[in-house]
Amino acid sequence: MYYRPVKSERKVQARFAEPIKALIEESPSFGYRTVAHLLGFNKNTVQRIFQLKGWQVRKRPIGLRPRIQSMPSVATAPNERWSTDMCRVWAGRDGWATLALVIDCHTRELLGWHLSRSGKASTASSALEHALIARFGTLGRVPKPFLLRSDNGLVSNAFEI
Repeated sequence: MYYRPVKSERKVQARFAEPIKALIEESPSFGYRTVAHLLGFNKNTVQRIFQLKGWQVRKRPIGLRPRIQSMPSVATAPNERWSTDMCRVWAGRDGWATLALVIDCHTRELLGWHLSRSGKASTASSALEHALIARFGTLGRVPKPFLLRSDNGLVSNAFEI
Protein backbone atom coordinates (compact mmCIF):
# COMPACT_ATOMS: atom_id res chain seq x y z
CA MET A 1 0.00 0.00 0.00
CA TYR A 2 1.35 3.46 -0.99
CA TYR A 3 0.66 6.70 0.80
CA ARG A 4 1.47 10.01 -0.80
CA PRO A 5 3.86 11.94 1.43
CA VAL A 6 2.30 14.89 3.22
CA LYS A 7 4.03 18.18 2.51
CA SER A 8 5.06 20.15 5.53
CA GLU A 9 3.60 23.59 6.04
CA ARG A 10 5.61 26.28 4.31
CA LYS A 11 7.60 28.37 6.74
CA VAL A 12 8.29 32.07 6.56
CA GLN A 13 11.59 33.26 7.90
CA ALA A 14 11.27 36.19 10.27
CA ARG A 15 14.35 37.90 8.82
CA PHE A 16 12.37 38.38 5.60
CA ALA A 17 8.84 38.83 6.97
CA GLU A 18 9.56 41.58 9.50
CA PRO A 19 11.15 44.16 7.14
CA ILE A 20 8.54 43.37 4.47
CA LYS A 21 5.68 43.91 6.93
CA ALA A 22 7.22 47.17 8.15
CA LEU A 23 7.54 48.46 4.59
CA ILE A 24 4.02 47.55 3.48
CA GLU A 25 2.52 49.05 6.63
CA GLU A 26 4.31 52.27 5.76
CA SER A 27 3.28 52.12 2.07
CA PRO A 28 0.37 49.69 1.61
CA SER A 29 0.11 50.21 -2.15
CA PHE A 30 3.53 48.70 -2.83
CA GLY A 31 3.50 45.36 -4.60
CA TYR A 32 5.97 42.54 -4.24
CA ARG A 33 8.26 43.84 -7.02
CA THR A 34 8.63 47.28 -5.44
CA VAL A 35 9.17 45.80 -1.97
CA ALA A 36 11.76 43.35 -3.30
CA HIS A 37 13.63 46.14 -5.07
CA LEU A 38 13.60 48.50 -2.07
CA LEU A 39 14.72 45.82 0.40
CA GLY A 40 17.15 44.09 -1.95
CA PHE A 41 15.42 40.70 -1.59
CA ASN A 42 14.67 38.16 -4.31
CA LYS A 43 11.29 39.01 -5.85
CA ASN A 44 10.17 35.35 -5.81
CA THR A 45 10.86 35.14 -2.08
CA VAL A 46 8.93 38.35 -1.44
CA GLN A 47 6.02 37.18 -3.60
CA ARG A 48 5.88 33.84 -1.74
CA ILE A 49 5.80 35.66 1.61
CA PHE A 50 3.08 38.00 0.32
CA GLN A 51 0.99 34.98 -0.69
CA LEU A 52 1.56 33.00 2.50
CA LYS A 53 0.82 35.95 4.78
CA GLY A 54 -2.13 37.22 2.72
CA TRP A 55 -0.52 40.59 2.02
CA GLN A 56 -1.19 40.69 -1.73
CA VAL A 57 -2.23 44.09 -3.03
CA ARG A 58 -5.75 43.96 -4.47
CA LYS A 59 -6.09 43.88 -8.22
CA ARG A 60 -7.77 46.82 -9.86
CA PRO A 61 -11.26 46.05 -11.11
CA ILE A 62 -11.51 45.73 -14.85
CA GLY A 63 -14.68 47.67 -15.48
CA LEU A 64 -16.15 48.61 -18.79
CA ARG A 65 -16.08 52.28 -19.61
CA PRO A 66 -18.46 53.74 -22.14
CA ARG A 67 -16.72 53.88 -25.48
CA ILE A 68 -17.04 56.70 -27.97
CA GLN A 69 -17.96 54.24 -30.73
CA SER A 70 -21.10 53.14 -28.87
CA MET A 71 -22.65 56.61 -29.05
CA PRO A 72 -23.51 58.33 -32.31
CA SER A 73 -21.38 61.39 -32.98
CA VAL A 74 -23.54 63.63 -35.12
CA ALA A 75 -23.45 67.36 -34.52
CA THR A 76 -26.12 69.24 -36.48
CA ALA A 77 -24.90 72.74 -35.61
CA PRO A 78 -21.74 74.49 -34.41
CA ASN A 79 -21.16 74.64 -30.64
CA GLU A 80 -23.35 71.58 -30.10
CA ARG A 81 -20.63 68.98 -29.60
CA TRP A 82 -16.94 69.51 -28.91
CA SER A 83 -14.25 66.86 -28.73
CA THR A 84 -10.97 66.87 -26.84
CA ASP A 85 -7.89 64.69 -26.92
CA MET A 86 -4.27 64.73 -25.81
CA CYS A 87 -1.20 63.30 -27.52
CA ARG A 88 2.55 63.27 -27.00
CA VAL A 89 4.67 65.04 -29.62
CA TRP A 90 8.41 65.26 -30.09
CA ALA A 91 9.55 68.85 -29.54
CA GLY A 92 13.14 68.58 -30.74
CA ARG A 93 15.77 69.48 -28.18
CA ASP A 94 13.08 70.11 -25.55
CA GLY A 95 12.08 66.42 -25.66
CA TRP A 96 8.55 65.09 -25.43
CA ALA A 97 5.63 67.45 -24.85
CA THR A 98 1.90 66.96 -24.43
CA LEU A 99 -0.50 68.60 -26.87
CA ALA A 100 -4.13 69.02 -25.83
CA LEU A 101 -6.66 69.90 -28.55
CA VAL A 102 -10.34 70.92 -28.58
CA ILE A 103 -12.32 70.79 -31.84
CA ASP A 104 -15.90 71.51 -32.85
CA CYS A 105 -17.37 68.24 -34.18
CA HIS A 106 -19.68 70.01 -36.66
CA THR A 107 -17.27 72.45 -38.33
CA ARG A 108 -14.08 70.42 -37.58
CA GLU A 109 -12.55 73.72 -36.50
CA LEU A 110 -9.71 73.72 -33.99
CA LEU A 111 -11.02 75.83 -31.12
CA GLY A 112 -8.26 75.63 -28.55
CA TRP A 113 -4.96 73.96 -27.86
CA HIS A 114 -2.27 73.90 -25.22
CA LEU A 115 1.28 72.53 -25.41
CA SER A 116 2.94 71.54 -22.16
CA ARG A 117 6.03 69.67 -21.01
CA SER A 118 3.92 67.81 -18.46
CA GLY A 119 0.81 65.84 -19.34
CA LYS A 120 -1.22 66.93 -16.34
CA ALA A 121 -4.93 67.62 -16.13
CA SER A 122 -4.20 71.35 -16.13
CA THR A 123 -3.00 70.99 -19.74
CA ALA A 124 -6.41 69.69 -20.85
CA SER A 125 -8.35 72.25 -18.83
CA SER A 126 -6.18 75.06 -20.20
CA ALA A 127 -6.95 73.95 -23.78
CA LEU A 128 -10.65 73.97 -22.93
CA GLU A 129 -10.37 77.47 -21.42
CA HIS A 130 -8.63 78.72 -24.58
CA ALA A 131 -11.42 77.20 -26.70
CA LEU A 132 -14.15 78.83 -24.60
CA ILE A 133 -12.45 82.23 -24.76
CA ALA A 134 -11.83 81.93 -28.52
CA ARG A 135 -15.43 80.96 -29.24
CA PHE A 136 -17.45 82.96 -26.68
CA GLY A 137 -15.14 85.80 -25.60
CA THR A 138 -15.13 84.98 -21.88
CA LEU A 139 -15.49 81.87 -19.79
CA GLY A 140 -18.89 82.83 -18.35
CA ARG A 141 -20.77 83.68 -21.57
CA VAL A 142 -21.76 80.28 -22.98
CA PRO A 143 -25.21 80.79 -24.57
CA LYS A 144 -26.39 77.19 -24.33
CA PRO A 145 -24.91 73.98 -22.93
CA PHE A 146 -22.88 71.75 -25.23
CA LEU A 147 -21.50 68.23 -25.07
CA LEU A 148 -17.77 67.77 -24.49
CA ARG A 149 -16.47 64.36 -25.55
CA SER A 150 -13.16 62.71 -24.77
CA ASP A 151 -11.61 59.26 -25.04
CA ASN A 152 -11.98 58.65 -21.28
CA GLY A 153 -8.22 58.79 -20.80
CA LEU A 154 -6.53 59.21 -17.44
CA VAL A 155 -6.22 62.97 -17.78
CA SER A 156 -9.84 63.32 -18.86
CA ASN A 157 -10.93 61.59 -15.67
CA ALA A 158 -8.51 63.59 -13.51
CA PHE A 159 -10.10 67.02 -13.77
CA GLU A 160 -13.57 68.41 -13.25
CA ILE A 161 -15.16 70.66 -15.80
